[in-house]
Order: sequence, then C-alpha cells, then structure tokens
Amino acid sequence: MITKNYWLILFLLFHYTAVCFGQNIIKLDKTEISEADLDAKIVALMKAANVQGLAVTVFNNKEPVYQKTFGYKNAITKEPINMETNFYGASLSKPVFAVLVMQLVERGILDLDKPLQEYLPKPIYDYKPTKKWHDNYQDLKDDPAYLKITARMCLDHTSGFPNWRWDEADHKLRVKTTPGSRYSYSGEGLVYLQVVLEHLLDKPLEQLMQENIFAPLKMNNSSYTWQTKFEKDYCLGHNSNGETYEKDKDNDARSASTLETTLGDYTLFTRAVFQNQLLSQSATSEMFTQQIKIRSIAQFGPLRLTDSNANDGIDLGYGLGWVLLKSPYGTGAFKEGHGDGFQHYSIIFPQAGTGIIIMSNSDNAESIFKELLESAIGDIYTPWRWENYIPYNQKD
Repeated sequence: MITKNYWLILFLLFHYTAVCFGQNIIKLDKTEISEADLDAKIVALMKAANVQGLAVTVFNNKEPVYQKTFGYKNAITKEPINMETNFYGASLSKPVFAVLVMQLVERGILDLDKPLQEYLPKPIYDYKPTKKWHDNYQDLKDDPAYLKITARMCLDHTSGFPNWRWDEADHKLRVKTTPGSRYSYSGEGLVYLQVVLEHLLDKPLEQLMQENIFAPLKMNNSSYTWQTKFEKDYCLGHNSNGETYEKDKDNDARSASTLETTLGDYTLFTRAVFQNQLLSQSATSEMFTQQIKIRSIAQFGPLRLTDSNANDGIDLGYGLGWVLLKSPYGTGAFKEGHGDGFQHYSIIFPQAGTGIIIMSNSDNAESIFKELLESAIGDIYTPWRWENYIPYNQKD
C-alpha cells in the first residue's frame, strides 16, 4: 500500500540523484520553468498516477540543462534510481540502430534503396538460424514479396512485415502489404535489416553497436544484450498496481527492442544526434526527412488500420528510425519505448535545440507524458491520442 511517507521519500530522492545546472529551463515558446517547479511537477504527477520511477533529461540549445531521476528502481526494496541505473530501453533501441545504419550509408557500404536480399550470396532463408528465433527466415521461402524490401523501408516501417511474427495467428512471418506502400510499425523490419548487415559485415549487432556508437560516445552502460555488470544497478518494471515484473535477462541482441541503457547514456546519444557527432549534417537531415505520411488513427490496435486526417495539422510521418511531426518550431523527431513495466518517450526539435528524454519503470507512466511534455518543454504537438497516452485523470 502506498503511504504518505512513500511520496515524501520520493520527493526527497531527487536531491541525491540529480545533475543540477542552476538555471531555468526554456520551453519551445520561450517561456521558462525553474528546476524546482519542474521537480515539484514531476513528483505531483508521479503521485497522482502511481508511477514508481522516472528519469528525465531536458535539452536547451542542444545541451542537457536538467537531468534528474525520481523514485525507485524497485518499489519493494526502496532502492533509488540514479543516473547509472540500467533501464530496459524497449523501442528506444530503434533510433540508435538507425544512426548506425546511416553511418554505413555514409561510408558507401549500404544503399538505402537497394533490395537487401541483393547484398547476400544466397537467399536469406538458406542461412542456418543461430538465434532463438529472430534470424529464422524459412517462412519467406514461398513469399517473393520480401525481395523488394530495402533498408529505407525497414527504417520507415513500410517493409510490409507485421510488428512481430508472434502477432500472427500461426506465428509465421509474412509480408502483409506491398513493401514501400504503407506505414505499418514493424520490429521485424528492423531485425531483418540487422540480420542482413550481420551477414554482410560478418559481425554481430552487439559488436557493431559497441564499435560505432557506444565506445565513441563513452556509453559505457549500454548494450543490446544483458551484461553481468548491469547486475549491480538495474530497474525492475512495475505493473499498474505497483507490483514488480521479473527481469528478462535472456534476450538475443535485436536492433528493434533489446537495448539496455541508462539515462546518462541515452543523454549522451541524444546530445550526439543534436550535434552531429556521429553523422554528417546531411545524413542527419535525411534521417529527419519524412519518408511516408502516417494517416492511421492510432499507432497500435485495430485503429492502426483505419485512416483519418486527425494528424494532418502536424503532418505526422515517419523518417528513418524516428517519427516526425511539424511544429511552429520546426520538425519534432520522436521515439517511444514500451514493454512490460517500462514506458519511455523522447522528442527533439533540432532547429530549436530543445528536447526531452523520459524513461520510466512503470506501466502507468504514459498517463503523465502529455502533461509532463507540456510542463517541461511546452510540447503541445506530440500526438498523444495516436500514441494512446491517455492522461491519468481522463481514464475510466
């Protein structure tokens, strides 16, 4: 049972788990909020929605100006989250992988529009699987539509694959729509691109990420596989009742979903994207250029198949690894993460130099994202209905 003392302790915790910059945060519209007011707002939102833990970085002028953690990595043991506490990153994995792919494009190793099968000496389904399931492409043997799939289609979610093969009634992987024709969120598309690159470069995903992203940025606490060093400091996910999930430590590395990271490390990555530390300005601009317009009412669920003009005002679409929107302050590039007990959101406005990272180990966190985005950076553009980020005070 949550007590008043719980929330008092929660309020005090941020004093010990914060990087303080001693300045007001400037929002998109140039209004300001003080660190103290944002602290209080976050604590109040967490209390109202029963969110066990939260980690937040805010950027002004492409630099972090607010970086704090709140609450517990385990509500039972009352151990606080800090900057180096490991979070399961879920789909925050995707933009990190997208940057690697764009590096390979810049080096001339990969062409975004060349069918991926053409990079391999034999059909993808002729390779013997070495992982639990994700590199098994036997189902594509009689599905020639996959031959059209390119890296661009994988990054902008128009590959035609389902999100995961496990979403299909028979658990078989298939191309469901003509590649390149329609946006449909697909982790399988990103993993297919990963597997082709692993065969092409003869290196596993983890090695590629360490060599090209993590080591250069000194992201020392990030990996696409569980590492022994994470044992000393990691979050457990919490369900909507505040009960903990068992930690999954037995995943193969998958580009779409298995990133383990920290607020500190993901801040380094986001800063690098802002400042073109890993890519040229032209490659970054292409990554943040709309490839496909999104017309679906919702990102997931039955309404993903129904179109509307509800998000035409922000010109919602997909870039390469990121969802894009238009605002009076330029393009907003965002990515969410969602898994059992973990809910994350990150959005950056490159022209304005403003952005935010929100990471949480609670199934209730998405219910505070709308209000937190508005309070912290003045973001009233994120399509929260499309994301199903129903505010805690609007739920039945």
